[in-house]
Amino acid sequence: MIKKRRRIGILGGTFNPIHLGHLALAKESAELLGLEKVIFVPTNLPPHKSTEELLPADQRYRMIALAIKSNPVFKVSDLEIRRGGLSYSIETVRAFKSIYAHRNLYFIVGSDFLREFSTWKDIAKLSKSCKFVIAQRPGFVIKRLHKNMQSISITAFDISSTDIRKRIRLKKSIQYLVPEEVRKYILRKKLYC
Repeated sequence: MIKKRRRIGILGGTFNPIHLGHLALAKESAELLGLEKVIFVPTNLPPHKSTEELLPADQRYRMIALAIKSNPVFKVSDLEIRRGGLSYSIETVRAFKSIYAHRNLYFIVGSDFLREFSTWKDIAKLSKSCKFVIAQRPGFVIKRLHKNMQSISITAFDISSTDIRKRIRLKKSIQYLVPEEVRKYILRKKLYC
């Protein structure tokens, strides 16, 4: 009897901070695609974003760990943090392919990814190494998908890490935007003030 290859989801990002939109994306992706697990991979240094307001990687990792601890399908990896330097998805996928050799990898991204798709390092090789799952985001219409991509419709959460950081600076509540453990961690460590 031939066993079906199992599926692993990879959700990368700065997670600066992680919020309920990230968690909903991971949960719905896992359900829709039948993923065995979803691995959150915080970047060390993002090649496509400003690092001006970026918290140290260990703090972002800690917030993810707090946010996902009650969901056994979710895992967090410090692979990019340990590697150091700029975080390139091609290197991350290569590493996961060796760890999860007998599983199919699904790289989960938002639909805004399609705007910068061509700027990613070794994108042609990356596209052959995993399947891209494009979650449709409000205000971004997917006109056509490249080879080895599929789109999924998920519950829309109009939450962004940028807005959360702004709310904190303005001394506004972030309750119900981030998991409660993350909110307490941010307040205790006086982050983003």
